[in-house]
Amino acid sequence: MAMESQNKAMITACEKNRIRVDRLKYNIERQGAKGINVMMEDARKLSDFFSFDKILLDAPCSGSGTLNIINMKENNFTEELVKRSIKTQEELLKKALKILKPGSEMVYSTCSILKDENENLLNRVLQKENATIVPIDKESLIDVPMLPVTIEGTVCVAPNELYEGFFVAKIRKNN
Repeated sequence: MAMESQNKAMITACEKNRIRVDRLKYNIERQGAKGINVMMEDARKLSDFFSFDKILLDAPCSGSGTLNIINMKENNFTEELVKRSIKTQEELLKKALKILKPGSEMVYSTCSILKDENENLLNRVLQKENATIVPIDKESLIDVPMLPVTIEGTVCVAPNELYEGFFVAKIRKNN
């Protein structure tokens, strides 16, 4: 009797914060999702042995897209926070590109609207990596408030009363 092997998708989630790991596991269980492996691990330290078909890098950031002028000071929004965020984002993006399979795609996103955490970072990293931006289809985003971007094909949503601000880019690792 021959058995057909089914190609089931596996998801690996990396989170270094114990509280977030527990919350993620709880939500996965609550939703009944299967095939998800949650690792309490700093993704920057993942072994190069790993190789992924797709990656979603929702990078830690300053959160500038979620803040308003009133709560910026309350949330410790500082230049130091932005600098630390950029350093972490760059390390994560370089690692993600290293373990992404050639020809595969990843999504880079932040809840920041700052060019230093988004476009400037991408330009700097992609100049040194064998990867390119894949334009995001903006047709379905026609009513979403957008901020101008300097990298064609990326999206930066303007925060307003309906939306928190965020940035997203799709990246393909070339062969």
